[in-house]
Amino acid sequence: MSMRTGSEPWTARSPLRMRLALALFGLTWATFGVIAFALTGRPGWTAACGVLMVLTLADAAIIVRHIRQGPHYQPGRDIPPYEPDHGGRGRFSR
Repeated sequence: MSMRTGSEPWTARSPLRMRLALALFGLTWATFGVIAFALTGRPGWTAACGVLMVLTLADAAIIVRHIRQGPHYQPGRDIPPYEPDHGGRGRFSR
């Protein structure tokens, strides 16, 4: 069990692989929607699914980029949480 520091919103680690899986799932269904609506002659729905397909493809590309950038975006279990701010004399402290 990990230690809670109270700074989790700022030091939370994003589950990038799960986000990638969800993006690919959405891309699959958007592609299916484009094909299905194009075959049935529904240009409005085809365009909507096409826009969704482009958005999910861009999201997947960004997620893959973050995964490849390494531990800064996706630290492993051997990297401890970032050090929380202990209220020292910072730029915005009184």
